[in-house]
Amino acid sequence: MRGDPAGQRPGRHISPMRVVRRPAAAAALILGILVAGAGVTGLALASQTGKPAAPVGQPTLIPVPRGSQAPAPQATPTPVAAPTGLVIPSIGVHTGLIRLGLTPAGALQVPQTTSVAGWYTGSAHPGATGAAVIVGHIDSRSGPGVFYHLRQLHPGSKVYVRRADGTLAVFAVTEVRSYLKSHFPTLSVYGAVPNAQLRLITCGGAFDPATGHYLSNIIVYASLVR
Repeated sequence: MRGDPAGQRPGRHISPMRVVRRPAAAAALILGILVAGAGVTGLALASQTGKPAAPVGQPTLIPVPRGSQAPAPQATPTPVAAPTGLVIPSIGVHTGLIRLGLTPAGALQVPQTTSVAGWYTGSAHPGATGAAVIVGHIDSRSGPGVFYHLRQLHPGSKVYVRRADGTLAVFAVTEVRSYLKSHFPTLSVYGAVPNAQLRLITCGGAFDPATGHYLSNIIVYASLVR
């Protein structure tokens, strides 16, 4: 799927929201914010066409990727290589991963093209203890984006993350949820977890033509299986 023409920036796919820089401190910081009564803004994902992308039918199935599958983490933590690619056979996703950090304002960066997903470097390496966060656009002026079919995943769907050392981290989807942006689950996305997990995020729900934004976020939760 093609991204926008050269020189055109994608739409406001993910709104500015502050992201905890160190995942180990995420739960304490976010709980403090919630107790203080501060509102939490969800990831604001927008269509780049001013309207939702037209339906494109069923996703194209692709083969399960080949490669040695890394063993599950042992009791003693060991370094885990950075992710380089993402494969989700059941919905036809096969993409490289760019690295995403924070903007000067402290907001999560977003991919500059709709055809590639991005890994937030402030989250865990996929396969290491913690929640790894990968985000992608839903559509563009030229059609569906890399995560257009994300909402079609279901518990048990397999997600494969390629890593720089040539291994694969294999995750199984545990839950697919839709949240209004005003109720974005910051703690469950960025908070500390006791094992290796994955979060895949895009937009979804109703589309507001007045603002050019979808009203909800689709979040896929997955856990490492090997």
